[in-house]
Amino acid sequence: MAAETAYGDLDVYLARRKALVEEALDRFLSPETGVPERIMDAARYSLFAGGKRLRPILCLAAAEVVSGAWSDALPCACALEMIHTYSLIHDDLPAMDDDDYRRGRPTNHIVFGEGLAILAGDALLTEAFHLLARRDLMPGVVPEDRLEVIRLVARAAGMAGMVGGQVMDLQGEGQDLELPTLTDMHRRKTGALLVVSVVAGAVIAGASDGQKEILAGYGEKIGLAFQIADDILNVTGDRVMMGKSTGSDAVRGKQTFPALLGLEASRTKLADLVDGAAADARRLGERCEPLVQIAKYIMERNS
Repeated sequence: MAAETAYGDLDVYLARRKALVEEALDRFLSPETGVPERIMDAARYSLFAGGKRLRPILCLAAAEVVSGAWSDALPCACALEMIHTYSLIHDDLPAMDDDDYRRGRPTNHIVFGEGLAILAGDALLTEAFHLLARRDLMPGVVPEDRLEVIRLVARAAGMAGMVGGQVMDLQGEGQDLELPTLTDMHRRKTGALLVVSVVAGAVIAGASDGQKEILAGYGEKIGLAFQIADDILNVTGDRVMMGKSTGSDAVRGKQTFPALLGLEASRTKLADLVDGAAADARRLGERCEPLVQIAKYIMERNS
């Protein structure tokens, strides 16, 4: 049963926030925007393929915990989901993880071909920054804070963050990585976009430096927790429930937390990170409960 929070049942909270994000994504990436139909179809195929919308929900929750309002953060939340989706399209390509299924249906390159899949990912990445830079959106955010959000998101998505982590992942295939290297790789590949989700939401809401620092710590912990949970599910998860292949990490010779630490030690590390993230969130006051429960949800998810 989902946890009860001051905001009601967590499942209800997540479903409502997901609906807000998906309505906005449909509006921001409308088929009627005058772009070639095929690229729009390919981009929307993956953008609306399901998924938990965790990054945008975290962005909205961080804004709420600071100011009580989420509306100004919605465009940024959608931009983060576009960037996340682009990364999944590219991760699935034959040159990367070579996956045929994502979220229970054929991956983008299987449906549209490799060339269009690459371009769909490129389109979503660039559209995300177009969204962040639009003057008609986020009217309550001062230009300096908007520019800071763009800087933070670009760094998290780029060579110092997600892209850099993916490079480390490719280079690490077949290698016996030590724990500090494995941790650094996933703090970049998976964690950076989760950290920036909460920090960007906080910047948009006018957070203090102290609040941003606490949220960055929270984001770092849940980012690593998310990856450890994902590694565990790749070993123990149900293929149908997850909507993608399990056991693929071992097949590709990828170092994982369970392979390095063992399943039980990985579960212990996961629980410690979630407890630490929940403690961070509680330092932010009475509106913290969604962030606390989302941290626990990351540990308990089964897909």
